[in-house]
Amino acid sequence: MRLAGPLRIVALVVIVGLTWIIVSIFLGGPGSGFPRIQQLFTSPENSATVEPRARKYKCGLPQPCPEEHLAFRMVSGAANVIGPKICLEDKMLMSSVKDNVGRGLNIALVNGVSGELIEARAFDMWAGDVNDLLKFIRPLHEGTLVFVASYDDPATKMNEETRKLFSDLGSKNVKDLAFRDSWVFVGAKGVQNKSPFEQHVKNSKHTNKYEGWPEALEMEGCIPRRTMAS
Repeated sequence: MRLAGPLRIVALVVIVGLTWIIVSIFLGGPGSGFPRIQQLFTSPENSATVEPRARKYKCGLPQPCPEEHLAFRMVSGAANVIGPKICLEDKMLMSSVKDNVGRGLNIALVNGVSGELIEARAFDMWAGDVNDLLKFIRPLHEGTLVFVASYDDPATKMNEETRKLFSDLGSKNVKDLAFRDSWVFVGAKGVQNKSPFEQHVKNSKHTNKYEGWPEALEMEGCIPRRTMAS
């Protein structure tokens, strides 16, 4: 019975000692703060170094355009399911969301000096009237920029005058444009040379990405503003 008191003291000391050891291990040791506790509340994703996101510029371009240039990005339609998009200076000129695209040729006319949208329309080149398109592009003023993105079928209703007008705007591929081809193009009224901004993919059952249609085309770049003198 006399040993009961000392044994209780020894047991208490042992318990306190073990508790201190456990707490020290859990907290990470003296002077280390609370790294172990922090680890419990930190996910592996958060603890890893986060890579900085690549900065995007106007219309999602990877690099900014030089001064006095207009940034653009355009995407042709995908088959007859996803409509085309035309973006200029971070403004969406035509898209399915804006509800101003349609089967055929989607065309946005832009003031080459100010970069402001003049008019945007879609022309059905399968069942529409080609004269509507001709009335739209015949009276263009000098320096007007013309953005064109195909959707589904861009060419069935095209005639020789239509092809010549687009050729005069700087297109080199319009002469070969055919049923369900994919086509994106930026031209201008009064250009002397062929436009560097044009892509064309033929509709071919051997190379088509979709059943009956080729892949959608994406094109981006920087267009020099026109000067008042030009």
